[in-house]
Amino acid sequence: MSSTGTQIEVRGLEIGYGDFSVQHGLDFSIESGDIFVIIGGSGCGKSTLLRALFGLTRPKRGSILYRGEDFWEAPTAQRQRWMQRFGVLFQAGALWSSMTLAENIALPLGEYTDLSKAEIRDRASWVLSLVGLAGFEDFRPAEISGGMRKRAGLARAVALDPEILFFDEPSAGLDPLSSKRLDELILLLQETLGSTIVMVTHELASIFGIGTKALFLDAESHTQLALGSPAWLRDECPDPKVRNFLRRGENG
Repeated sequence: MSSTGTQIEVRGLEIGYGDFSVQHGLDFSIESGDIFVIIGGSGCGKSTLLRALFGLTRPKRGSILYRGEDFWEAPTAQRQRWMQRFGVLFQAGALWSSMTLAENIALPLGEYTDLSKAEIRDRASWVLSLVGLAGFEDFRPAEISGGMRKRAGLARAVALDPEILFFDEPSAGLDPLSSKRLDELILLLQETLGSTIVMVTHELASIFGIGTKALFLDAESHTQLALGSPAWLRDECPDPKVRNFLRRGENG
């Protein structure tokens, strides 16, 4: 599902809870095919921004445009149609523990498609094979490793052939080797499906290994400090806070 042009445009966005502003003055765009990483220190609002982008948390003010149309000003039915084009991988995987992997993947397919039960089963098997879990259809989440659960969550996220994939700390809790393999899998899926990827991560290996553009959110000023390629932010960004964040560990 490849396309070109600006896919998401954020204008004057403020996110927060009640009277508290987590981030304000956010302005950026995400192009089709980007692997767009949202970075910054703990408590800066990375996950809150991600939830606003895929429709889980309404912003306090500002606009999020999909292909030029305002997501949060659209009727509920239209927003729900757009959300069917999204695939989401939560930090903990969010798989139903009482269901098999195939049954977890079948849930969105049964709700949002007209596929038969046999077609749903075939689709579930296909996406599991895509993430390296062929033959694990009848396993439950507790019966597989943490890295495999991440991949199963990824399989569910791509089941509907989404236009945009949203990942919240996909490598959290994984050892470095499993994290590297997950990054390689994300690149493979991006190439295979042609999806745009928006990802929250604090892992330097992921930021530089797969990110095409990065947005740095600051917890002190509650706004964005920089936007650009990860390498540019590390080497040339005029703000030392951004450079230091991306150079941590270089001298020791």
